[in-house]
Amino acid sequence: MSNKKSITKNYIYNVIYQILIIIIPLITTPYLSRVLGAESIGIYSYTLSITTYFILFGSLGISVYAQREIAYVQENKEEKSKIFWEIFMLRAITLTISMIIFYIIFAINGEYKIYYRIFMIEIIANCFDISWFFQGLEEFKKTVMRNIIVKLISVILIFVLVKSADNLKEYILIYVLSTLIGNLSLWLYIPKYVNKVNIKKLKIKRHIKTTLELFIPQIAIQIYTVLDKTMLGAIINDKSEVGYYEQAQKIVKLLLVITTSLGTVMIPRMANLFANNNKKEIEKNTEKSFKFMFLVGIPLMLGIISVADKFVPIFYGSGYDKVSILIKIISPIVIIIGLSNVIGTQYLLPTKRQKEYTISVIVGAIINFSLNIFFIKAMASVGASISTVIAEMFVTLVQIYCVRKEINFIKIFKGTNNYIIAGILMFVLSFGVAIVIKDNITSIIVQVLAGGSCYIITLLLLKDEFVLENIKKFKRKNRSEK
Repeated sequence: MSNKKSITKNYIYNVIYQILIIIIPLITTPYLSRVLGAESIGIYSYTLSITTYFILFGSLGISVYAQREIAYVQENKEEKSKIFWEIFMLRAITLTISMIIFYIIFAINGEYKIYYRIFMIEIIANCFDISWFFQGLEEFKKTVMRNIIVKLISVILIFVLVKSADNLKEYILIYVLSTLIGNLSLWLYIPKYVNKVNIKKLKIKRHIKTTLELFIPQIAIQIYTVLDKTMLGAIINDKSEVGYYEQAQKIVKLLLVITTSLGTVMIPRMANLFANNNKKEIEKNTEKSFKFMFLVGIPLMLGIISVADKFVPIFYGSGYDKVSILIKIISPIVIIIGLSNVIGTQYLLPTKRQKEYTISVIVGAIINFSLNIFFIKAMASVGASISTVIAEMFVTLVQIYCVRKEINFIKIFKGTNNYIIAGILMFVLSFGVAIVIKDNITSIIVQVLAGGSCYIITLLLLKDEFVLENIKKFKRKNRSEK
């Protein structure tokens, strides 16, 4: 089954899926930033960050592990059914325990108890999340379609029900209910793929050891992705700082999705190749992933830096000037996380090398936590942004060290010359346009069109092998379809 799946199609579906998760808030952000204000957005971001920890602790390391395990047994329906029910039940039990603890600590008393009570629905929604099953089967289309429908409905509800800063509760309720309904909708497909299993034959305990091994890196990852917001909210009294940081992260992470979505698609593919001991294909796919990441990541990083000053006031409205500074600081993670995604997510995890992956993210978490203590006090959201970039850099460097004997990084980095040259020319042109054209909207349109054209044309003139190879493939495919 795995070999029949198209990596390109699954990548496109997963990009749509991942972008959708982020782009829906982006569609509503210009409206919400004006209606709710930076402080309410900061409260939302802070309370969500707390909730995320309990979802993390309740989920253990199950999602990544489950996706991989399903990929190993794609063609064995009986074994696939057993694994599905075992993992679902394990996840439901651990998330229920987590929710009870969450309620006792945060939802009974406190300044934000009403928001935490609503966020309990988010924990319940995660109990019914089975997207890991379809990702393991490389069936990405189903998860995309359910999200498009549910998220579009949530957008309509936001514009109808959220009218002022007093409607923060309604906004959170729409957010959590859309997650719950989306997750429940996937269960409609389950009878086609999974058989009923005798509960007595299920061995839930067999999954605990490996999920706990994967749980440690998941905690570490959250420390340097969510803890920034938690520490900002706890250290800085002005919740607007959390709001600025949240908005900057949204923009950069939207770009990051394009470079990292290939990782989600490649986990089941690489796991399947590993199960069949196909080392040649693993090496080939890894090298292509690196090339793709640089091809896309470099122009995205330089592009967002060049348009940030003009983009932020249009998108967020007045009072969000600091967001453009934060975007520029955070933007290098598009490349840095892109690299760690190829090494960690696409190579180490599918080939059962959790130990090296765990070490890398623990190093990143320790560095991020340590730097946050000093940088956030001194520079608030700017400090949190700097800490994030440095932490991600160390994660990537540790992973590079771990696989240095298996992956020829000198060859890979030499192959980036064309993308760096094209990226610099694109940036200079885009920056020049920003200086000449004063109107923000006109400038952004011209910057994107001129910069993008410059990048593509430069790569064609340099006769970049990876680009030319993919153009030939595309032409051959079109001819064969006609």
